[in-house]
Amino acid sequence: MPILVVGSVALDNVETPFTKVNDALGGAASYFVTAASLYDEVNLVAIVGSDFPQEHLDFWRKRSIDLEGLQIQDGKTFRWVGRYHMDMNSRDTLDTQLGVFADFHPVVPAKYQKSQLVFLANIHPQLQLEVLEQMPQAQLTVLDTMELWIMTEREGLTEVMKRVDVLLLSEEEVRQFTNQPSLVTGVRELLKLGLKYVVVKQGSYGALLFGADGTYFSAPSYPLEEVIDPTGAGDSFAAGLLGYLSTVAPQANGSYDIEDLKRAVVHGNILGSFTCADFSIGGLRNLTMDDIARRYKALVACSHFDPDWQLAR
Repeated sequence: MPILVVGSVALDNVETPFTKVNDALGGAASYFVTAASLYDEVNLVAIVGSDFPQEHLDFWRKRSIDLEGLQIQDGKTFRWVGRYHMDMNSRDTLDTQLGVFADFHPVVPAKYQKSQLVFLANIHPQLQLEVLEQMPQAQLTVLDTMELWIMTEREGLTEVMKRVDVLLLSEEEVRQFTNQPSLVTGVRELLKLGLKYVVVKQGSYGALLFGADGTYFSAPSYPLEEVIDPTGAGDSFAAGLLGYLSTVAPQANGSYDIEDLKRAVVHGNILGSFTCADFSIGGLRNLTMDDIARRYKALVACSHFDPDWQLAR
């Protein structure tokens, strides 16, 4: 089942306490298409400048990625410069140069409009609304956002939230948007907007799935000995989630079985873990489904416990 993604494609300069890279492939859509194409066909809507390296386009064309919706315009590709702190959980943005992305308006090709699964990556809420207007028959819409839009575009962001099925937020972003110290209380407020599910990304602690039907599920992260670069881990999480759902059939009413959704969240955690193992898409470039299956089995083994219990005497 083809997946549509609309988001940024960028060239990143990333610095960690240990090393740095320049002009690395970045942007939410870049991580998403690379990871999700392991599962199914991915349709990309984005924009790059005339300086965008041909090698990245050649790599994507070798995978199940359709680039008809990728606009290539004269000018500079979006660039981001960031530096991570020692804990690798926080970072500072040192520079942002929008380039051709500053005037981007997503145009969804006619053949993409048949995509049943839609990922609205982290871009301006108005652009996300423009995509939704072009995808009235989408079966499942998933939204990602960030602190910047919560602080500066709250009204527009709220409108997008009301029109999608699944919202992805970090724990900090839930509290920022709802102004609730309790994560559970904050999620309940978000669900009142009409969302079917809220997924709370917790980085190295895993992810939580909350449903309007009362669903609650906690998925562990895959334990990593070393984190090289967490950039794009959230976008790869979304790719694992939607990628897995693209391989299963929805129920007669168009919704997904809750057990499939739980498995999808686990796949999201796994794809995020591979992304953290290298700069840019290095951890995803040669990834196989066998690699994903091994980590899935490892997570089952480390998180399963017997439902039957009794007090020791």
